[in-house]
Amino acid sequence: MKFKYLTKINSTNNYCKKNIDNLDDKTVVHTSNQTNGRGRFNRVWIDLGTENIFMSIVLKPSKDLKSVYSNLTQYTALKLAETFAKYNVESKIKWPNDILIKGKKISGILAETVIRNNELKGIIIGIGINLNANEKDFSNINKPVTALNLETKTKIDKEKFLNNFTNTFFKDYEIFLKKGFLYIKSEYENNVNFLGKEITIQNLNETITGIAEKITDDGAIVINGKEFFTGDIL
Repeated sequence: MKFKYLTKINSTNNYCKKNIDNLDDKTVVHTSNQTNGRGRFNRVWIDLGTENIFMSIVLKPSKDLKSVYSNLTQYTALKLAETFAKYNVESKIKWPNDILIKGKKISGILAETVIRNNELKGIIIGIGINLNANEKDFSNINKPVTALNLETKTKIDKEKFLNNFTNTFFKDYEIFLKKGFLYIKSEYENNVNFLGKEITIQNLNETITGIAEKITDDGAIVINGKEFFTGDIL
């Protein structure tokens, strides 16, 4: 694992995509100032200041695309939940890529792949984490959000959290690649907030409402007997 720190960048994911050939496997790129952070579907990730985490993990597990790579967002979400637990905070995963504390968003994940000439150049896991913020920082955000310091009532050491999370991420990473989603399925199920509930998923141009019945062995969510590998819970 290597760390690369950038003082200011428009987006760590964009930087990693642009420089993928020059970045080693398991490189963690992080910055104190991200001017154009984004989530899925180009949603804006708001920069709450230098004491928060804006990062991307560069992964180069193979030169061909394998099905387990589609579960890396779920794996990352679980490892974030495990890291928050070390701070005595219970979080829940909102499928597929958000982490919530008491129903308020604290972290988001954006996974992207770089493929060139039918060869996988790398997978980039972008992560934004609200570590230190004031309630007033959220005044212009139209959804419930929080930060770890607000939940723990203490300032969070950013470097220590970054090390905690990256060590937790890579601890089981190689095993996960070999065994697939089934390796984390039980733990993942225990950390999600939607199983057994009526939910609505936006999947491309389709909106589906029904009971989230289960998660399959390869990570799909089952609603009304139909499997979904992509989409967002609204």
